[in-house]
Amino acid sequence: MKKGSLTSTILRLMLALILLSTGLATFAIANLAYSLGDARAINASGSLRMQSYRLMFYANSGSEEADEKIKEFEATLHSDALKRSLDWMTPDDLASQYLLVIEKWQVMKQYIEEENSRLYVSALKDFVDTIDLFVLETEEFAAFKLKLLAASQISGLGLMLLIAFFAVRFTKRKVVKPLNQLMESANTISKGEFDVTMPDSEYVELSSLSNALATSARELSTLYNNLENQVKEKTFALTRANNELKLLYDNLVMLHSGKLEISTLKQALNQLRAHEPHSFLRLVIAQDDKEKLYIDADGGWPIASLSQTRFPLKFADNELGYLEVTSLGEINHPLFENFAIMLARSIVIYNAGEQRQQLALMEERGVIARELHDSLGQLLSFLKIQVNLLSKGLDSQCRSPQVEEQLQEINEGVNTAYVQLRELLSTFRLTIKDPNLNHAIEMMLDQLRGQTTAEITLEDKLPIQLLGAHQHIHVLQLTREATLNAIKHAQANHIHICCTRSGNNVKISISDDGVGLEKLKERDQHFGIGIMHERASRLSGVVDFSSNEQGGTTVTLVFPPEKEPNQ
Repeated sequence: MKKGSLTSTILRLMLALILLSTGLATFAIANLAYSLGDARAINASGSLRMQSYRLMFYANSGSEEADEKIKEFEATLHSDALKRSLDWMTPDDLASQYLLVIEKWQVMKQYIEEENSRLYVSALKDFVDTIDLFVLETEEFAAFKLKLLAASQISGLGLMLLIAFFAVRFTKRKVVKPLNQLMESANTISKGEFDVTMPDSEYVELSSLSNALATSARELSTLYNNLENQVKEKTFALTRANNELKLLYDNLVMLHSGKLEISTLKQALNQLRAHEPHSFLRLVIAQDDKEKLYIDADGGWPIASLSQTRFPLKFADNELGYLEVTSLGEINHPLFENFAIMLARSIVIYNAGEQRQQLALMEERGVIARELHDSLGQLLSFLKIQVNLLSKGLDSQCRSPQVEEQLQEINEGVNTAYVQLRELLSTFRLTIKDPNLNHAIEMMLDQLRGQTTAEITLEDKLPIQLLGAHQHIHVLQLTREATLNAIKHAQANHIHICCTRSGNNVKISISDDGVGLEKLKERDQHFGIGIMHERASRLSGVVDFSSNEQGGTTVTLVFPPEKEPNQ
């Protein structure tokens, strides 16, 4: 639909009112200006009648006064006020009557000039009647002009009122109503409600205003929705970040509040999976060539091949393994990276604590070793000397097979006690510089390799984080005891130490190709088997001795890694 201009329409209405009022005013002014001579014309025509009667007295005199009165009559008859009766706007009846008066005046003038008063008097009544008719026509014409002026003013006023009514109605329907709707829409928009209906107008100005307001409302709605979405996204992100920080903090407190065991790490993984329910998690602890320790979160690890993401457990220069994640949705990389860093930091700190505990324990045992060496060691040395002196000081009378046997047993007992004391002191003096069981066993075996020609090999597949400080000490001492027995008593050419996992337990085996288990049992009291059983019980485990198919003996220690060892 073709739209018009509101300003043009209003301008046309205003121009119509202005032109109408101007026309009415102009017509009234012209009418009044033309009517200004009506009174003089009526007076002049009326004076003609009076002068006609006066001339009757001069009709017989023939004096100069009659000529003057004739001139006065003609001056009145041909005055400007009466000549207006011949204008183009004057009615024909009035002009004819005026000409008729002039014509009859010529007759009347002739009667006066001829001094024929009798004819003048006889024609006077007809002449005066003609003048009266002229006066009447003049009055009627003046009244007509007044009536015309009144009628034009009334019609113009009515037309102006009609135009004004139409203008008011038009303004109310076409301008005020759409503007009120626009105001209501603007108020609705100001309240944050952008779903508004704009008025439809046939005029360009209001239509443009409606379109502009509708466009602004749509843009504000889009902007408002975008801002709301951004606020929701920011709120969600902040809430998620707060939950992630709380998760990391709670796990950090949990990991540092007690012993760092597999169950503790699994609990941390379960909490992480509860926060990321669409992800499958497992912790892989691996260092060097050790056997990897897998700790799965609740839900297990999917068998189906999904894309896997690894987050390294790295803190400072320590690389302890990785956190492996597979997810059905998008992976929250920052959370898993921070979680992996937190785990690595906790493990490193725990290892450092374990190392300090081991060092403190080794230092304490070193003090005990020095005390034993200074007290019991010197006493056993003194007993050895005294037994030798006693054996040499006995004369032949006191010597008998029974006494010789008893002296030999005492000497062997003292020697055995001295040897066991030296081995115990050597065990107590073992040093552990870090919480790595593999390094500690290697250092211990380096000491023993100098005491034998047998080949000693180590196969360690245990995860570095599996055992605690006290378990390291007992495992190290029991392994040394079994290896030392193989060196001294088994006459082995090869000794192999294997550290692996057997189900949920730790399995450590010391195998040799020596004399075999029967010879070992014959010398049970000399091999410290009782001490091995005691150490195994402190680890909540068992030690077993078995023969190899190719010959030799295998000492097997099995114990759970999670339990705190008995002291």
